[in-house]
Amino acid sequence: MAGKNYAEKYKPADLLAVAAAREVMDGDIVFAGTGLPMLAIALAQKTSAPNAVCIYEAGSIDGRPIDLPTSVGDSRCAYQASVAAGLTETFYGQLHCGYVDLAFLGGAEIDKYGNVNTTVVGDYSSPSKRFTGSGGNPDINSYAKRTVFIMVQEKRRFKDNVDYITSPGWRIRKWPSGEFVHKKEVYGKFFNGGPSAVITNMAVFRFGDDGIMYLDTVHPGFTAEQVKDNCLFDLDISRCKGETERPTVEEIDLLYKVVDPEGIFLP
Repeated sequence: MAGKNYAEKYKPADLLAVAAAREVMDGDIVFAGTGLPMLAIALAQKTSAPNAVCIYEAGSIDGRPIDLPTSVGDSRCAYQASVAAGLTETFYGQLHCGYVDLAFLGGAEIDKYGNVNTTVVGDYSSPSKRFTGSGGNPDINSYAKRTVFIMVQEKRRFKDNVDYITSPGWRIRKWPSGEFVHKKEVYGKFFNGGPSAVITNMAVFRFGDDGIMYLDTVHPGFTAEQVKDNCLFDLDISRCKGETERPTVEEIDLLYKVVDPEGIFLP
């Protein structure tokens, strides 16, 4: 049955991991965080991108752990790694020097330009909710050539304008005027790229040349109209190509039997 659609037994988390893995190109240098990004890069290395290199922000580069690490700081990340150093090497030696091709990130809120909020809900000085903060999110989203966000699809999370820009997307303010302009105009020679996709439990989104998010594919069981109804901005669904490709039996077997047999991140 390998290679055929696994139409009945896969779970939403499986589809997210597989869809994210398909964003990895062979030879990519990938900056990955804890959780689904770990599943995605490990699966990609065992399928379509065997030469992809994984960087974990805590300091390991090109590790090939036998067992799935529990976090980016897990010592298993460094197994067979080319470099086992620290934040300075991964952020300044790799990311800031422009070597990172793809980054996987998460967020609490995102707007139609790919600006992401992981800081507060409401006014910054008096928020209704405060999140854990930026971590490496703004650096990674600023300097990676492509960024893929993995998020939960909720109307309150997909906003016309996020409450606080933790990580800049394709259109950001240019000071001192405060005018929203294309990211390239602000970053100048330091511009490398920006958000390329958003993967949720309902769909896959991409960004056009104008820097605005549009619907690329809908996951099985959902419609384009349902996805649009779960956005506070006017989502372009005219470019939707149809359903997201389902996980194959081979991909599911690899996820559960090889990548995460202990069930660290998979249900």
